[in-house]
Amino acid sequence: MTMKRVWNFSAGPAALPVEVLEEASGNVVCAENFGMSIMEMSHRSKGWVEIQEETKQSLSTLLSLPDTHDILFLQGGATSQFAMVPSVVEIFDGLA
Repeated sequence: MTMKRVWNFSAGPAALPVEVLEEASGNVVCAENFGMSIMEMSHRSKGWVEIQEETKQSLSTLLSLPDTHDILFLQGGATSQFAMVPSVVEIFDGLA
């Protein structure tokens, strides 16, 4: 039986192709060459650091980011990110 996919017009998260979901679901059980799920890995483990660095490099290439820029993985969504703005503005106040 084939599951009927619905159209998603919400602000996010976006709908993903079934092939992407299938690959991700496999990594939930056992990530490639790591012998455990990505959800079981310590964020300090060699495996997780490898995944994070590969992800940063892939994103950097995809976005054509210059070496002067970096990619940050932040939790909390836009609410937390907007809450950080005063800290950043204070650091760079008067430099622009």
